[in-house]
Amino acid sequence: MSEHDHDDLAASAHPPISYTPTDGLCYDPSEPAYWDAGLLRKEIERAFDLCHGCRMCFKYCDSFPVMFDLIDTKHAGDTRKLTEPEVNRVADACFQCKLCDVQCPYTPRDKHEFQLDFPKLIHRHQAVRAKKDGVQLRDRVLGDPDLAGAAARASFGLANTMNRVGLHRWFMEKALGIHRDKLLPEFASTTFERWAEQAGKTVERPGTETVLFQTCYVQNNEPQIGRDTLEVMDKNQVGCGCVKGLACCGMPAWEHGDLETLRKNARHNLDLLMPHVEAGAKVLAINPTCSMMMRREYPELLEGEDRERAKKLAEAVRDPSEYLWSIREEERFNTNFQSTPGESVAYHAPCHLRAQAIGFRGRDLLRKIPGVVPRMVMECCGHDGTYAMKVEGFEPSQRYGKNSFEGMQAAGSEVWATDCPLAALQFAQHAGKKPMHPMSILARAYRADGFAQRVPPRES
Repeated sequence: MSEHDHDDLAASAHPPISYTPTDGLCYDPSEPAYWDAGLLRKEIERAFDLCHGCRMCFKYCDSFPVMFDLIDTKHAGDTRKLTEPEVNRVADACFQCKLCDVQCPYTPRDKHEFQLDFPKLIHRHQAVRAKKDGVQLRDRVLGDPDLAGAAARASFGLANTMNRVGLHRWFMEKALGIHRDKLLPEFASTTFERWAEQAGKTVERPGTETVLFQTCYVQNNEPQIGRDTLEVMDKNQVGCGCVKGLACCGMPAWEHGDLETLRKNARHNLDLLMPHVEAGAKVLAINPTCSMMMRREYPELLEGEDRERAKKLAEAVRDPSEYLWSIREEERFNTNFQSTPGESVAYHAPCHLRAQAIGFRGRDLLRKIPGVVPRMVMECCGHDGTYAMKVEGFEPSQRYGKNSFEGMQAAGSEVWATDCPLAALQFAQHAGKKPMHPMSILARAYRADGFAQRVPPRES
């Protein structure tokens, strides 16, 4: 047999994988095919082979370098030879930043025939895996930030103290897999919701122009961001009410494949928000991850009546900066700033804001403050939900975020900004400065004593 005949025989034994969707293509957990491990495997082999041939996304996370290395050096280019533990390695390296989907030319969003959505495929893999093997204790703890916040408040400040004690952090690392050196957010002594109720900001009935989805982070860790957002809306005559009883959007649970918890949280939030949405209110979600979840994930991950309600909610969701930008031509839009952070503000664009393709309105609003020229940084900071908190993610997250750290530092700005509070923690730990939320910068700029540099009075 000639060498040419041998190659033909090998090719017939292992025909090329078609890039067009298999009968296993499914991103909808309401469909039985979604949970079929055999059909999932078909799509994994197709998608991995497509990514292996393209390689555009080599720089975003270790999922792609790990995948390429396994296929190239261990399996001679044959994606079908990947073992289940090897597929798990690829999946575990994905932290759902969504940047590969932003850059991919083969997506359903672009109406491409390949219908590739790598992040959703990984979510599907993790959901099938969680259904089969269960959710780890560490992932259940990280997946329920509201419970963690309640427990911390019940400790009367002890949780914050203990999170700075080396022996306690060593124990947390051994017991829960939370890295001992990770800077964890402080827990507030009182929730944003309690403050809002005492301040008369809570609404019992629909009727306000907007309602605030403060997010679990603002609720439990930094209520000041929520207060600043309400102050800015008030300055611009935007009626904004607070809804009592909102829960985490569900992303921390869903990133570990816990669909049940995600759906429970989503249903709870829909019950509370939909009366306001039905009355015409917009929902202002402070964290880009939460607005992305409600806009993009709820309508596809929920089922039945909840899915239909989620579609209506998605149409009403806005980023606070996005909503404020939408009224910039109206007379009520307030540019009467009393102080300014100065010429240069380093602005980091969060990955989940980029994934929504709504523009960088926080940056645009900062330009309205006299003298401010934002310096854009668009690299991933590497925090990505709970990934940077984990033992296996802490050090890689620093590597992923290196370009963003250096970019913010190179801007030479006294004030840093980002729309993502968790990104702010990452910068505080690894770049030496904690960025402010754009709403907080605007709120301070409306005050005469907000920043050291005063804005000259307008000429009448």
